Amino acid sequence: MAQITQKEGEALLALFKGFSTYYNANSLSKYIGISHVGAQKILKRFLEEGLTDSRNIGRSIVHKPKLDNDYAEKLITFLLADEANNHKRWKEEFKGLVIEDEIILIYGSAIKNYKTAEDIDIMIIGKEKNFKEIDEKIKDIQETLPKKIHALKLTKQDFLKNINNKKKAIIDLISNAIVLYGHYSYVELMRNVTSF
Repeated sequence: MAQITQKEGEALLALFKGFSTYYNANSLSKYIGISHVGAQKILKRFLEEGLTDSRNIGRSIVHKPKLDNDYAEKLITFLLADEANNHKRWKEEFKGLVIEDEIILIYGSAIKNYKTAEDIDIMIIGKEKNFKEIDEKIKDIQETLPKKIHALKLTKQDFLKNINNKKKAIIDLISNAIVLYGHYSYVELMRNVTSF
């Protein structure tokens, strides 16, 4: 894939983030705001490039990212980083929370409309031994922000356990969150969750 269009990037991210949804051309077209034929062309290109796998479910062909493809994995990592780059304010605010290889996501109303948001929701996926230090750093950041930071801290094992148990709150959070830090680690973590 020499170049990727904006809509192709949106489609690949939708397939990756919406891991609990079975997207076909029709549902994907509605989600990213393009025609059904446009979505079919994108999905056909993804299959040809080895970026996705497809399965027949009833009369529908559904698609999932193929994260065992090195190129697909790196492309999704890039798309997550590019998406985070549109939220530079939050990257700057929370960069101090990265101690080792933490994954930091922001979600909720603060990324949609900060003025009307009641709080700032973040999720930190990392090692439990670092959570106390992260709590101290959050207190320091909180002093500079007028809205309360609500931080959800999970180990990688707890995160995967919540997904495997199909915890709706975590699944909804993931589908709408912006990965600020730890893009590669996040894609690696999601590898077994996003495929068929």
